[in-house]
Amino acid sequence: MKKFNFHKVLDGLTSSPSGSSSSGGSGTGPGSGSVHSGGTAGTPREEIQETLTSDYFQLSKTVRHGFPYLPTALAFDPVQKILAIGTRTGAIRILGRPGVDCYCQHEGDAAVLQLQFLINEGALVSASSDDMLHLWNLRQKRPAVLHSLKFTRERITFCHLPFQSKWLYVGTERGNTHIVNIESFILSGYVIMWNKAIELSTKTHPGPVVHLSDSPRDEGKLLIGYENGTVVFWDLRSKRADLRLYYDEAIHSIGWHNEGKQFMCSHSDGSLTLWNLKSQSRPFQIIVPHGKIQRDGKKVESCKPILKVEYKTCKNSEPFTIFSGGLSYDKPWRRPSLTIMHGKAITVLEMDHPIVDFLTLCETPYPNEVQEPYAVVVLLEKDLIVVDLTQSNFPIFENPYPMDIHESPVTCTDYFADCPPDLIPVLYSIGAKHKKQGYSNKEWPISGGAWNLGAQTYPEIIITGHADGAVKFWDASAITLQMLYKLKTSKVFEKQKLEGKPTPENMEEDPFAIQLMYWCPESRLFCVAGVSAYVIVYRFSKHEVNTEISSLEVHLQSETEDIISPEAEMISPFPNASSPLPSLKDLSGSTNTVASEGMMKDSIPCLSVKTRAVKMPPGYQAVLVIQLVCADGDSPQQITSLTANSAYGLVAFGNCNGLAVVDFIQKTTLLSMGSLELYGSSDPYQRQPRSPRRSKQFTAGLTELSDGPVSLELERCKSPTTSDHVNGHCTSPTSQSCSSGKRMSSADVSKINRRGSGKPPFRKVQSAACMEISLPVTTEENRENSISHSRSSSVSSIDKESKEAITALYFTESFSRKNDTTVSPCLWVGTGLGMVLTISLNLPTADELRQTEPVVVSPSGTILSLKGAVLTFGCLSCTGTLIHPPYETWRDPNSTDESERTRKRKLVMHSPCSSQDMGDHQFAVICSEKQAKVFSLPSQICLYVHNITDTSFLLRADVVTMCNNACLACFSAHGHIIILSLPSLRPLLDVHYLPVTDMRIARTFRFTNEGQALYLSSPTEVQRLNYSQEMFDNLQDMLGELFTPVETPEAQYRGFLKGLFGGTGGTLDREELFGEATAGKASRSLAQHIPGSGGVEGVKGAAGSAIGELARARIALDERGQKLGELDERTARMMASAEAFSKHAHEVSGGPRMRNEVSVCISWCRKY
Repeated sequence: MKKFNFHKVLDGLTSSPSGSSSSGGSGTGPGSGSVHSGGTAGTPREEIQETLTSDYFQLSKTVRHGFPYLPTALAFDPVQKILAIGTRTGAIRILGRPGVDCYCQHEGDAAVLQLQFLINEGALVSASSDDMLHLWNLRQKRPAVLHSLKFTRERITFCHLPFQSKWLYVGTERGNTHIVNIESFILSGYVIMWNKAIELSTKTHPGPVVHLSDSPRDEGKLLIGYENGTVVFWDLRSKRADLRLYYDEAIHSIGWHNEGKQFMCSHSDGSLTLWNLKSQSRPFQIIVPHGKIQRDGKKVESCKPILKVEYKTCKNSEPFTIFSGGLSYDKPWRRPSLTIMHGKAITVLEMDHPIVDFLTLCETPYPNEVQEPYAVVVLLEKDLIVVDLTQSNFPIFENPYPMDIHESPVTCTDYFADCPPDLIPVLYSIGAKHKKQGYSNKEWPISGGAWNLGAQTYPEIIITGHADGAVKFWDASAITLQMLYKLKTSKVFEKQKLEGKPTPENMEEDPFAIQLMYWCPESRLFCVAGVSAYVIVYRFSKHEVNTEISSLEVHLQSETEDIISPEAEMISPFPNASSPLPSLKDLSGSTNTVASEGMMKDSIPCLSVKTRAVKMPPGYQAVLVIQLVCADGDSPQQITSLTANSAYGLVAFGNCNGLAVVDFIQKTTLLSMGSLELYGSSDPYQRQPRSPRRSKQFTAGLTELSDGPVSLELERCKSPTTSDHVNGHCTSPTSQSCSSGKRMSSADVSKINRRGSGKPPFRKVQSAACMEISLPVTTEENRENSISHSRSSSVSSIDKESKEAITALYFTESFSRKNDTTVSPCLWVGTGLGMVLTISLNLPTADELRQTEPVVVSPSGTILSLKGAVLTFGCLSCTGTLIHPPYETWRDPNSTDESERTRKRKLVMHSPCSSQDMGDHQFAVICSEKQAKVFSLPSQICLYVHNITDTSFLLRADVVTMCNNACLACFSAHGHIIILSLPSLRPLLDVHYLPVTDMRIARTFRFTNEGQALYLSSPTEVQRLNYSQEMFDNLQDMLGELFTPVETPEAQYRGFLKGLFGGTGGTLDREELFGEATAGKASRSLAQHIPGSGGVEGVKGAAGSAIGELARARIALDERGQKLGELDERTARMMASAEAFSKHAHEVSGGPRMRNEVSVCISWCRKY
C-alpha cells in the first residue's frame, strides 16, 4: 500500500506565488497547469492511503443488449432450442432462455449470408459475403471459430447441412455444388458441376444455386434449385440427374413435403408452384395467392416476388403454407407481410418493418416425419417476433429480450450501479400496469441454454433517452436487461405544429428528443433537458394525480463582443479573487430587465406547455417545466449541462450563452446570467460587451471549415439521433463554441443565401460539452487545421470564441472561498474554456421557511483553470473518501396518508469532516478534456495535475467508486479507457479499447460504480463493459450456457413393409461416397483451409462437466446402436434379395456352375 505525503508537494507549490506543478507543463495562459497564488490555509497535514492498484482493474466486454443491427440471416436448433441471428456487420447473436444471450463477431466485417446449426451438436456453421465458411464451437460460454474455409475461385450463394450429417452442401454463383467435411473442414473431391446437372442441349447458364436440400424420402437424392427456374433432382450415388424441371419464372426458395413425393417453389412473379416427382413436364398446381384475375379471365396478374416459402404438414389438419412477400403491385402502401395459408383460410400478418427471414418451428427435427409446426420466428429489419400457430387468431409471443431499445432512436444514456434495493420493484410495479395485452398464453419457445444469477447481486439501472421524448428505465442487474418503466416527457406539451415558432439548432422533426438527464436514485428526483431548449423536473409518486403543470420561462442570452481586445494576451489569466463582482440585483434581474424594455413581446418558447389540468398516472410526474426564450427572433441555444439537487430544491442548467439556476420548490428563477457576467470584472480574456444588434448576423452556429482541395457541403443535422462518422480522425467535441466569431466573406454569405435560411453549412452533434464537430477532412494540411481548433492554453485560440459554453455543473457542500472555515452549499460551474467558477448558495435554515424565504445565489469570486473544456467534478473528504451531494429522502407528495404527505423534509447531508478545526479541508477533483487536477480547499492550491492526453481529447470522465475507493474513469476520442487514482491521479489503467468512429459512442458512453460502463455500440444495441478484475474473474459464472446435454428425439418407426416398399432409398453412406478414397482430393486452388482460434480441442474439451461427458457418451452409444440396427436391416434385405436371385437363377440355368456361384453369394451375405 503506497502512501503519499503532501508536505513535499506543497513545499514546491508554495515556494513561488506563481509556481507550477511539476507535471503541469509550462505557460501562463489559462489551462496551462498553473496554480493560483494564495495562502496556505487549509493545507492538508494527513497522509492519504490509497488502496487501489493496477491489480484491481481488468477491461473486458460483458454482454450486448438489444436488437442485432442490420440482420441478414436466421437459424434455429430444434433440439437445443436456441436461435442464431447473423448481421451485415459480421456479428452473430445467439439467444436462448432469458439470460442466455451471446454475442460473437467474425474477424472481418463481411456480412453473414447464412447460418446452419449442427443440430444438437453444439456447433454452428456461418457463411459470409467474403466467401468464407466458419465452424463455431458453442460448447463454451464464449463461442470461438474452430475452422474456416476460404473459397478463392467461386462465390458462395447457398448452404445446406442435412440432419445428423457431417457433410455440408455448398452452392456457388457459378452453379456448382461442392461438399465440405464438417469435422475436418476440408473440401471433398465430389463436385456437381452445373453443366452436368442441366440438359446438354441447354445453351444458357442456369444461374447461381439458390436452393439445396436432400430428399426426405431418400438421402441419396439432392434437389438443386437454380435462379433461372431450373430444378435438378440429382442422384448422388450414380452421379447423374434423375429429373430436370423447368419454369419460366426465377426461383427464390423450395420447400419439401415430408413424404418426399412433392415440393413447392416460390417465384419472382408472386406465384407458388407445386411439383410432383412423377410429373416432369409441368407443375400440377400453380397459385398466385395475392393475385387478381385480369379482365380477360385467363391470366392472373403478377405480384411481388415471394422470397421464401415453407411447406409444413400436420397430422390432424391441412398442411401449412407460409411465405413472405407476394403482395399485389397495385397496393404499394401495403406494409411487409407474412402470409399463412392453412387449408382454405389465408391470413395476412402485416409487419412494421421489412421481413429479412423467417423459420417455422416444428415438433420434430426429422424431415421425413409429419412436421407439426407450432410457431413461426419472423426476423424483421428492426424487430424479432414469434407467431403462435396453435391458435386460430395467430397471436404473437411476448418477447422476453430487450429488443425494443431502438423503438425510438436512443439519444442519451445513464448508468447507475448499486442502487437502493427498493427502486427496481417499485419501478417494475408501476411499469407493469402499462404493458400491452393480447399475447399468446404459451411459453416462449426459444428456451435453450442455462443461466444462473452468479455472484454479482447488487441492483443496476440503465436509463435511455429517446428521440420521441420517451425515457426508459431498465433493470440491468446480473448482466441482464429488462424494461421497468417508460416515461413519456412529450405528454406535458400540446400537440401542435411548430410553424411560426423559433426552433433551436439541430431540432427539426424530433422536437421532444432528450439530450441530457439527471437522476438521483435516493430522492427519486429526475430531470431531463430536451432538444427544444427546455428542462422538466419530475417527482416520483405511487398515486395518480390530476393537476396543472407549472411552467417557467427563462431568458438566457449572452451579450459579449466577438472581437477580443489586443491587450488580452498581456493580462494575467488569474485575476485577484477580490475583484468586483456583479451585484445581487443584477443576477436575477436580467430577465426582468429585458421585459421592462419591452423586448419580451417576441420571446416565444419552442413548445407550448399544457395549461389545463392533466391526469398524471403513477410514476414520474412533472413538477415544473422550464423553457428558454430569446428576443429579437433568435432561436434559443440548446442546453449543454444539467444538474439538480433535492436537498436544496434547485435545478441548474447552462448552454452556450450562460447559466440559469431555478428554485423548483418556489418555482422561481434565482439566477440567469451570461457566461461573461459570471466573471464580473475578473474575466481572464477581457471580453467586451457588444451591441445586441450584431447578434442578428448569420454567425451563430458556424463551424470553421479548413480550406482544402475537397469541398464539403454538409447538411443540417436533423436531430440528436443522426450518426456522424469520424472515420479515423476526430476533432475535439468542444473545439468550437455554439457560435463562431469568424467574419464571413461575401462569397460565404452568398453561399448561405443560396442554401436558404435556416440551413447552416455544417453538420452538428451535441455531446457532453456543447460539442460541434466538423466532419473529417482528407488532406494532411486540413487535418492539422482541424486539430488546431482544439482547446488549448493559448489566448489566440480564444479569438475564435464568441461565447463560453457551460459544460459541467455540480452541487455540493464545500468551501466556496479561500477564507471559508466551514463548508456551505455551492454550485461548481465548468466552462468550455477550461474555467471553473463557484456559485455560493444561501438557503433558509428552517424547513418551514424553505417554502417562502428566498434563496440567495451569487458568484463567490473563486476561479480555477484547466486545459480544455471541463467535463466532470468530484469532491473528496480530508480522508480521501468520496463526498456525495446531499439529498432529500423520498416521500410521496400525493400519498393518501396525511402524515406522509405533511411530514418534514428529511435531508441526508454528507459532511466531510468536523469543521471546528481551521485545518480541515477537502479535495476538489476536476477533469477536463485534456487534463485532471486535484485542488485543496479552501486554500485552492493545486496538489496534483495529470495531463491525460496531448494528441486527443476526452469524451467522457466520471468520478466513480471501486471497492469503496474513489477513482477517475476517462474515455478518450482515440479509444483509450484510462483510470486514475484519487487524489494522487496515478495511472492505474490505460487500455486501447476502440476508436471513436461514430459520435453515437461519444454521446452515450457512461462509467458507473463497481467497475461498470456502457455505450451504444450501434443504433439498436447497448454494449456493457467491465473494468474490474473481481468481476472479470467471476464473469464466466455469470454468462449463460449455450449448449446443454439433450438427447436427440428418436425417429418414428416406419414399419417393415413401409420401409421395404415405401419408396425409401435407405441410408446413404456419405463417408464412402464423398471421402477421399472414392471422390479423391479437391483442387487446392479452389478453397483454403484456415485453422481457427478455438482449436480442435475446443469441440472435444469444452464440454463442460462430467455429467455432460456421460450424457454425450450415452447419446453416442444410442447412435451406434441405431446404426448397427440399420446395418442388420440392410443385411436382411441383401439376404432376401440373394435368395430371390438364387431361385430365379436356378429356374433359368439349372446348371451346377450357376448354383455354386449363387451359394457363394449367399454365404458372403451371411458373413457380412
